[in-house]
Amino acid sequence: MKYLLILMLLTPALQGCNKNVGAATAPASTTTNSSPVNAGFTRYTIEKGKQFADSTEYLLSIVSVKKMHFLVIFDSSAIYQTDTAENQHDINKLYGFADNNVYDHHAFSARFGWNWYKGQLLLYAYVYNNSVMSFTRLGAIPLGSPADCAIVVRGPEYLFTLNGVTTSVPRASTTATGAGYKLYPYFGGNEVAPHKINIDIKEIAE
Repeated sequence: MKYLLILMLLTPALQGCNKNVGAATAPASTTTNSSPVNAGFTRYTIEKGKQFADSTEYLLSIVSVKKMHFLVIFDSSAIYQTDTAENQHDINKLYGFADNNVYDHHAFSARFGWNWYKGQLLLYAYVYNNSVMSFTRLGAIPLGSPADCAIVVRGPEYLFTLNGVTTSVPRASTTATGAGYKLYPYFGGNEVAPHKINIDIKEIAE
């Protein structure tokens, strides 16, 4: 399809969420690593001073989904303090997809976001509709335990479910499914990761 050809020619900014991120000089590996502590999970590592999770800056995975369902485990590396106090409430990106058959997830997309704020690991619904960003706090989760997350595409709404509690968020995309490309963990916001951050994710087949 036309949008797929555009995607393949675009720079790494496709996955980026910060206009200040520069393109790398050479493509990174597109392999992912198994978690060393959580069997069946994939470990995504954001290195100190980076924003993209390892191996994902150039990773393009086309999706067409009615439901994206996954488990996520954060460890103590998710505890951080930003350099600028006001940036502590910035929402980092966790997992989701671009939508509406477009090449720009800042136009249409749905994903979970997260941050460490006031001593809690908080998850959010983080959505772009017609290039307008909105977010909704979904709740706090404990470190070291799996959180059950899902995004369901249902016509003019996304249903975000966190540990059995569902929140409806408006959807402007007109495709029958969430049609685009997968969005991976990313730190920021306005700052880079202050230290190495590990995030373990396991997709659940439906």
